[in-house]
Amino acid sequence: MDTLSIQKKIIKNQIRKSFGQIINSVYPFLVETIKKVVKGGRTLIIIGIIVGIFGSIFHLQGKSTVGPESSFMYSNPEWVSYGLQMIIVGIIILSIGFVILKKN
Repeated sequence: MDTLSIQKKIIKNQIRKSFGQIINSVYPFLVETIKKVVKGGRTLIIIGIIVGIFGSIFHLQGKSTVGPESSFMYSNPEWVSYGLQMIIVGIIILSIGFVILKKN
């Protein structure tokens, strides 16, 4: 092996070790934060409501009901579909929040 390939291997190993150290230091914080958010179903309920409201706005704007005519979303069938998808995701998040809230 030439020295360049050896140096590349050394650098790759150092990067892997550094990345592993970062993940190991951040992981406990992320796990605790996620547990708190999931434990409190109210947070998910609020997020679900917000996502649903935005989905409704996007849907109505795509159907030319709401919003300025200068918007790229106005009278655009793609945004009708995106809005419906967001409404469905919002309902799913809202339902998960209610289930978690009821279990606690």
